[in-house]
Amino acid sequence: MHDKENVEEIVDKTVNKVEQYQDQIVLWCNDVLGAMGLSGDWLIYTRTLLLTLVVVGVSFGLWWGTRKVLLSIIHTFAAKSKTKWDDYLVKYKFFSALAHLVPLLLMETFIRTIFYSFPNTADFFTRLVGLAIILAFLFATLRFLNASRDILMDKPALKDKPMVSIFQLIKIVVNLIMVIVMISVAFKIDLIVVLTSMGAMTAVILLVFKDTILGFVGSVQLASNDMIRIGDWVTMDKFGADGDVLEITLNTVKVQNFDRTITTIPTYSFISDSFKNWRGMAESDGRRIKRSINIEVDTIKYCSPEMLAKFKKVNLISSYVKEREEEIQKWNVENAGDDDILVNGRSQTNIGVFRHYMLSYLKSNPNINQEMTLLVRQLDPTANGVPMEIYCFSKTKDWGPYENIVADIFDHLYAAARYFELEVFENPSGSDFKGLVAN
Repeated sequence: MHDKENVEEIVDKTVNKVEQYQDQIVLWCNDVLGAMGLSGDWLIYTRTLLLTLVVVGVSFGLWWGTRKVLLSIIHTFAAKSKTKWDDYLVKYKFFSALAHLVPLLLMETFIRTIFYSFPNTADFFTRLVGLAIILAFLFATLRFLNASRDILMDKPALKDKPMVSIFQLIKIVVNLIMVIVMISVAFKIDLIVVLTSMGAMTAVILLVFKDTILGFVGSVQLASNDMIRIGDWVTMDKFGADGDVLEITLNTVKVQNFDRTITTIPTYSFISDSFKNWRGMAESDGRRIKRSINIEVDTIKYCSPEMLAKFKKVNLISSYVKEREEEIQKWNVENAGDDDILVNGRSQTNIGVFRHYMLSYLKSNPNINQEMTLLVRQLDPTANGVPMEIYCFSKTKDWGPYENIVADIFDHLYAAARYFELEVFENPSGSDFKGLVAN
């Protein structure tokens, strides 16, 4: 309580001193003009005009001096300093915005003195200059926020964070606060009354700023859950987006597609709709290869001795075929298998040997990450044959080299399938039907 009373006393004393100075200036002007033979209304109007010219002239001189002299000194110092803060503040003209405050504060101080005999006019211009001061302070604050945003975005730890969206939110809050203060100053209404009145307009505000509010909610959730970052590769089929995130703002997310086009997506859509973020792949040790070769069912058969002899010459599966053959012969002897009727015993099949060849080929491929999942599996047969699926991860994750690795693998396997007397499934073409008719 004592501290509050002390502050009030200091404020009251300061106000009283200012009023005393104003009275002294007015009395001095009256004495000078009275000595010149002026009196009555002529004295009042002449004094008001002279004081106006003096204050406006001094304010303009301060404004010019601040911008030309002080700002040039500040800009020179910023160019020579090693820190980046002042460079960004100069870039966004923060100091230029502050320069407007100097003459405005001077004008506000002397308005009561200028219009000493016109209290209503003095009150009008006081509110007008007060609004100008708030606007100048608002511009300075927004430019400071722009500089802060760029400074933080330069930091490696924050480079992929949605800083643009966060600072847009801060700007909205700052603008809202300044609008409330300006309403209070312009109409001389208490701030609490203004806030209470705005509470009644909540429904209208929600309707008008629906997209902004949804964008704000989406931005907060994206940032808090770390769902997307600048530079992430995202795929969103609904909007035809497939590329890298360029910018995350309060209302939109810009995605540069791989065809160099740019797709703009509402921020909230990343919360309400599904999308694929490839960051997990980019940060992992490999990129998945998951593709099948469809084998023609009619070409699957038991291996003859001649076929096995041929397969033993293949380096990648030579030992496997020999060990498997010994294991099967031993089992057939122990279980009285019939060599003449192959289904009565165990035998190797060309698709089984080919499956093991595919696995051995992947294990010997230097472009495949051997520390991650690596398998070749047979899927359920379909109308297009028996799928033999490769599931592994390449060491490289870059799109071009990755596609080359996949193409090289399947180029080899398509050609190798014939060596195992297997045919890759292919729907009949026009030439097939022509040959059938001709025969």
